[in-house]
Amino acid sequence: MHSKILFTKFLKWRYKHISNKQFTNIASAIIGLLAGLGAVTLKNLTHFIQQLLEGEFIKEIHSAFYFIFPIIGLLVVLLVIKYFVKKKVGHGIPSTLYAISKQKGIMPRHQMWASLLTAPLTVGFGGSVGLEGPTVATGAALGSNFARFFHLNQTTRTLLIGAAAAGAMSSIFKAPIAAIIFAVEIFSLELTLASMIPLLLASITAILTSYFFLGDDVLLHFNIQDKFALKDVLFYILLGVTSAAASIYFSKVYFGISDFFKRFASPYKRLIIGGTLIGLIAFVMPPLFGEGYETINSILKGNLTDIISNNIFHVELSSIWIIVALLIGLILFKVIAMSITFGAGGVGGVFAPTLFTGSLTGYVFAMIVNYSNFFSHQLSLTNFAMVGMAGLMAGILQAPLTAIFLIAEITGGYELFVPLMIVASISFIITKKYIPHNIYASELAKRGELITHDKDKNVLMMLDLDKIIETNFILLYPEMCLGDVVNNAVVKSSRNHFPVVNQDKEFLGILTLNDIRSIMFDKGLYETVKVSSLMHSASDIIYYENDSAEKILNKFKMSGAWNLVVLKKGKYFGFISKSRLLTAYRRKLIDVTSAS
Repeated sequence: MHSKILFTKFLKWRYKHISNKQFTNIASAIIGLLAGLGAVTLKNLTHFIQQLLEGEFIKEIHSAFYFIFPIIGLLVVLLVIKYFVKKKVGHGIPSTLYAISKQKGIMPRHQMWASLLTAPLTVGFGGSVGLEGPTVATGAALGSNFARFFHLNQTTRTLLIGAAAAGAMSSIFKAPIAAIIFAVEIFSLELTLASMIPLLLASITAILTSYFFLGDDVLLHFNIQDKFALKDVLFYILLGVTSAAASIYFSKVYFGISDFFKRFASPYKRLIIGGTLIGLIAFVMPPLFGEGYETINSILKGNLTDIISNNIFHVELSSIWIIVALLIGLILFKVIAMSITFGAGGVGGVFAPTLFTGSLTGYVFAMIVNYSNFFSHQLSLTNFAMVGMAGLMAGILQAPLTAIFLIAEITGGYELFVPLMIVASISFIITKKYIPHNIYASELAKRGELITHDKDKNVLMMLDLDKIIETNFILLYPEMCLGDVVNNAVVKSSRNHFPVVNQDKEFLGILTLNDIRSIMFDKGLYETVKVSSLMHSASDIIYYENDSAEKILNKFKMSGAWNLVVLKKGKYFGFISKSRLLTAYRRKLIDVTSAS
């Protein structure tokens, strides 16, 4: 009780002495620190689990355990969620996007720590996914709940979620500018001076946190050895097309396998099927075990020895084309292993698999050109591997600017800036034509719940339809007489239209005052004229479960009506008026665009 009084006093003091803008900046710096700590914790927990599994005893028979590790990890994750978390642990970035678009930026408290437990278990035991998504989700949940704790408005909550995402990415990759661009592109934040400062502060404090705990250690190790040459432009264009094809494959396989696992209602059945398949894939192709950053760094150094020698085929690797075939196999099966991990109940992200497939795609492309008889041209294998990562990021994540600036920052300069722009733009344009939304947002887009850079659509999406629907209408039944309508409906209601339903509340039609105006005072018709002969069908119908605010507005435009009936679970629920919808829209627009 005493602490509550002190907190109330602090809030009063804050309102008097610290402006909203100043407090948002302070909060962003704190959120960046927390997001950085979350990233460090996730990384260290994952490495701790991996080191345990590579102990002296297990190391002796490690290859045999490729079968069993993933299924053990998935089982532990399932048990932790079921008996400890006891709530759904959403997939990192998609759950954050949903919170922004449909939950006013409010994220459940358990999201602050649930991914810290489940993601390291998934990845540490061999799940072929990344830690970036869970790290961003953890930071975003911290930002959301920090804003709730200090009673900040929805606009500020959303900004702090973006700041947390920027902080998480900055801490992971030590790329603060790319992290800010990531937050803007993925979470559709408006890049204004008011939002730029909080994003910068979060990104700075997060990267400083990472340096404090992890030193100069970085995820990706790369030094440019070959400069960009104008004669390579054609091949970078071709790499852009190849990256688009790989991005489309990546997305299609991910969605297909996800749909396949949805057929199984039992989580244990999904776990057994998925865990067994991941174990088999990792046994056949050990580089697919876990995140895959060791493989990426080997590729970026041009060292294929560890990658190609670690296989069960014992094939002769003197032929360059056998090596190419093995690398293509890694590209194809990394996507499958990642998708199965998610389908089986694992918790992770798609960022690391995107970088994995991107680096191999670029490297294999350059190898084919270098060793093919069709071209008398030598490409830089490592440069193309690096640019290939940007191509896949631009296609799969549909975040071309993030892709360009992340790779530019990782490489420590802008030597590859032109090829990065070429490949990222081509990959993005082609992929966008076949896959309209990125892998994070596809499900939300299908339901009309995706935040975009279109402010009007965003405001409509944020509307709470339950507050717009009016239900205080007097119900009519088809067998009712005109006298009943006048005495029991018209006289007692201020409305000029009435829903007609049957005994099960199934909607049949509408009766308006205009329908009875000419006969409502003719008492001779009170007992003979029935509602069934007066009612008419609705201009259009709003379906509560399926129609978004944008769809509803379009129905008003197409029908020309001022009131539309709402059906919920196939039965009458209420009405929405155009004036009430537009009034709610204007209020929300003012709220969203108001200064923090």
